[in-house]
Amino acid sequence: MGVKTLFLVLVVLAAVLEASGDVILKKWAIDGKQALFALGLAVYFAATVVWAFSLRYEFLSRAISIVTVLNLVIVVLAGALYFKEDLSAANKVGIALGIVSVVLMEL
Repeated sequence: MGVKTLFLVLVVLAAVLEASGDVILKKWAIDGKQALFALGLAVYFAATVVWAFSLRYEFLSRAISIVTVLNLVIVVLAGALYFKEDLSAANKVGIALGIVSVVLMEL
């Protein structure tokens, strides 16, 4: 596996884990189950470890930008699909621009 591919795998995995942590903690906030709180923190920790390893292969500014945008897109979609939160037109444009920004950073 090439360095660029490994970097992309790590940042996507970090973003997915971080977004999963967000969803789990939102579920904890609704249900109040302490196990969800502990699980959410553990998933966040795993995301941070994966993200830290991505720094071996790319600049900090690029790694954090990609993880942050991907996390934003995933969390907004999870909020809309899982928690039935409303998406405004501005939200939809923001998601599209976030995706475009990640694509541009990869060119």
